[in-house]
Amino acid sequence: MSATTDHVTEPNVLVTRAAGIALGFALDVAVGDPQQWHPVAGFGKVASQLEQAIYRDGYARGALYCGALVGVVAAGALCADMAVRKSSVAHVALTAAATWVALGGTSLTRVGYTMAAHVEAEDIESARGLLPSLCGRDPDVLDADGIARATVESLAENTSDAAIAPLVFAAVGGAPAVLAYRAVNTLDAMVGYRSEKYARFGWASARLDDVANLIPARACAAVTVLVAPPGRRRSAWEAWRSDANKHPSPNAGVVEASAAGALGVQLGGETVYRHGREQRPTLGTGPTPGVHDVRRATRLSSSVQVTTLGVVLLSTLAVAAGQSIFRRRRAHRGSFGRRR
Repeated sequence: MSATTDHVTEPNVLVTRAAGIALGFALDVAVGDPQQWHPVAGFGKVASQLEQAIYRDGYARGALYCGALVGVVAAGALCADMAVRKSSVAHVALTAAATWVALGGTSLTRVGYTMAAHVEAEDIESARGLLPSLCGRDPDVLDADGIARATVESLAENTSDAAIAPLVFAAVGGAPAVLAYRAVNTLDAMVGYRSEKYARFGWASARLDDVANLIPARACAAVTVLVAPPGRRRSAWEAWRSDANKHPSPNAGVVEASAAGALGVQLGGETVYRHGREQRPTLGTGPTPGVHDVRRATRLSSSVQVTTLGVVLLSTLAVAAGQSIFRRRRAHRGSFGRRR
């Protein structure tokens, strides 16, 4: 009886999860991120209030801060996920909602296309005003080419963080995993800086984000190689292989190097943030990104997102089918043994 019950229910969890991921992605494409009442923004407000209440310059306090916030999100999502497992409709709805909340790919590409329009029209002030929505660099010191380079690098990194990682985590662990990932990534964006204030307090959030993105970043790079423009696949692979390890981030270097190779540009160099300057290694070969590369980078990001969705859905359904076949065979062997 147990084997038969498992055969009926367990593969359906993966099927409904796949349906939820597809629906969540469709919601992100149709709606994007709402301007008000976004759950991630609400989480950020709670995190900010907790930071003000418990902040102390030290590793232990930062680890407590990160663990408490991520733990509450993961535990709440897990309870909700377990509660709806018996209803396919409810499970699809929960997974779709969680995936939509965690995804930011549509908003990312919308910003990319808007930035492309600004720099192509030589509207530098509007471009500078938009840049903080992509990255933490100081827009006031950047000209059009500097903004173009910042945008291309940010599109590459954020494609992994905002789209590929949520899809991967949703496929692997459903709503609990994808919401826990979004909590980790949000905390890294808030306190994961190497500034005097956050070098120790934000260490746990930054390192947990590094670990969480190890596999998604490499999945993003692999898909970038796959969808690179004609004649650029080899360059994308070679840039990933030869240049990724030069970057101080174990994940940003992977996605930025593969994107640089796919676009035929060179990324890196002096990078000016509001908290200071950093000299980044160069990734890829070719000219520094120009105004016309912003639109190309945005199209590449969109292609990577859609292709990854297809891979994730096919993989999830393939695992579900494999589980179903295995359990049927096991149930059949059990029935044969009982007949004997």
